[in-house]
Amino acid sequence: MSTETLRFNEAGLGKWTGEKTFVVEAERLRVYAAATNDPIAAHVAGDVAGPVFAIVPVFDALLEPALDVVPLSVLGRVLHGEQDFRFHRPIRPGETLTSRARMTGFEGRPNGTRACVYLETRDAGGELVNEQYVTFFIRGFDDGRALGDLSPAHPFDDALRDAAPVADVTQRIDEDQTFRYAPASGDPMPIHLDEQVAKDSGLPGIIAHGFCVLAFTSHAILEQLGGSETARLKRLAVRFAKPVLPGQEIRTRMYAAGRDADGAATYAFETTVDGVPVLRDGLAVLAD
Repeated sequence: MSTETLRFNEAGLGKWTGEKTFVVEAERLRVYAAATNDPIAAHVAGDVAGPVFAIVPVFDALLEPALDVVPLSVLGRVLHGEQDFRFHRPIRPGETLTSRARMTGFEGRPNGTRACVYLETRDAGGELVNEQYVTFFIRGFDDGRALGDLSPAHPFDDALRDAAPVADVTQRIDEDQTFRYAPASGDPMPIHLDEQVAKDSGLPGIIAHGFCVLAFTSHAILEQLGGSETARLKRLAVRFAKPVLPGQEIRTRMYAAGRDADGAATYAFETTVDGVPVLRDGLAVLAD
């Protein structure tokens, strides 16, 4: 546990950031689709954004709410642990989006602290386009408290493994994937681009962006379960379990998990590399 002088600032919980504006351009959608090896024609053409593109308009705001809550001296220990997208409709070219974020809560654990940031993206008319719950993990820091609300749970029910998966897809992360994804997404983190920086950080080498891996998975889900219709995907949630290296193959198994309260079909999924999970507790919800 940390000392009494190093504590989270609970006064920052619930405090909205300023609004960020993002103009959606068809070329940006096409570039993102190419950077994620997206096979869906509407994404490739830039007619509609792939689901995980939703992180791009809010990327610069991801950590901003943490500045009001997390001590500056431990910000370097922050990892991205979970992502939960709630899609009200797809993003389309030509529109102007406005986003804002707030930290909703944190929970101390023996090995660190979970903290949740909630983001919302709206169109020019003020209608919600998507909502996102981002769970950060602050390694090795715990001030002994749990305050506010964390992201909604989406655990994988192991009993689902008793039945065969409804889909089983293998995809390959290219050797140059990170160098294409970084400019397309606006994420220039050096652990994805510089071998030495990655190794100095305790990694085996350059690692793929977590959102790039999730984008691959979203393509597989849409193709296998959603008829490649982006608007059918209503929720996509996952826990990032282990880094993926360029050149590796990822395998995603999807299992039917019933229907949600609105009658939409729910699927649990898990993505592995050589049998080791890299994305856990996956949940996809698709409207009929």
